[in-house]
Amino acid sequence: MKTEMNRRLFMATAAGALVAGTALPAFAQDKPKLRFSAVFSEQDIRAEMMKMFADATKDDFVFEGYYGGNLFKQGTELVAIQRGNLEMGNIAPQDISKQIPAWSIVTAGYLFRDAAHLKTFFASESGAELKKMAEDQLGVVILGPTYFGVRQVGLKPDKEIKVPADLAGVKLRMPGGDAWQFLGTALGANPTPMAYAEVYTGLQTGAIDGQDNPLPNVENMKFYEVMSQIVLTSHLVGFDLLSISKKTWDEMGADKQAKVQAAADAAISFSTEKHLAREKELVETFKGKGLKLYEPDVAAFRKHVQEQYLASDLAKDWPAGMVDKINAM
Repeated sequence: MKTEMNRRLFMATAAGALVAGTALPAFAQDKPKLRFSAVFSEQDIRAEMMKMFADATKDDFVFEGYYGGNLFKQGTELVAIQRGNLEMGNIAPQDISKQIPAWSIVTAGYLFRDAAHLKTFFASESGAELKKMAEDQLGVVILGPTYFGVRQVGLKPDKEIKVPADLAGVKLRMPGGDAWQFLGTALGANPTPMAYAEVYTGLQTGAIDGQDNPLPNVENMKFYEVMSQIVLTSHLVGFDLLSISKKTWDEMGADKQAKVQAAADAAISFSTEKHLAREKELVETFKGKGLKLYEPDVAAFRKHVQEQYLASDLAKDWPAGMVDKINAM
């Protein structure tokens, strides 16, 4: 009898709490989790970007950020999202191009002029066309391009580089994947695939002669400690893509989608402006550390690289007329 009365009392209490809108902990629903993976370090400006995003969405989601490739290694984030092992990632366009060859157009050297040009493209009809391909074919929604600086060639050997021919035989570290390796070849170097986290040691031991990264990355990873010079080739506007699983996106509903997109836009804008300011500062910083920084014959590099791309099999997969549209923006 006593047991039955206790059971009825509990049920009545629980029902009352639900009616009052103060459900007991057993009835509470957890917020959806957004696991995010990136290869950049926790000291990177883009880590600040993601903390800003997390703060803006904390009422609706639990954000878990993993940096330095600690959760998924560079180049594996996209597949992790596709397999349902990850909700968000900062994905390189080169990784998307492995599955959608048309995407290799935005990995081409000397395509975008600067961060503003990059932003304009992804907000255009042509940008929407590529984003829809990724959504339909890969199951990822692209929230926006995360600019992280213009890529420059940093070298350990003290060899002056003026034209592409001067890079002949130089072991230039590039990330794995055909698109990255092709860029290294187009620059005139001998591209060598190597994980981002191994580059410092590779330069230190002579396994590679150089690497290509924007100046903020050179600072974050302390590559300047094991290099003698930076050749300001400005060959690629560096960016990744802040992406989210389409499954996760669809489950949010329109209101939360709008909040997430607004949070991403604000965080990306913050990160872009901070990167642009830091790039200017770092030219003088690195000179002060004893590195030689100079501009080669950029026109010669641009001409050589563009000719290499247009004559390659990569260009055969590019959407018709898109290069002209990008150039006209």
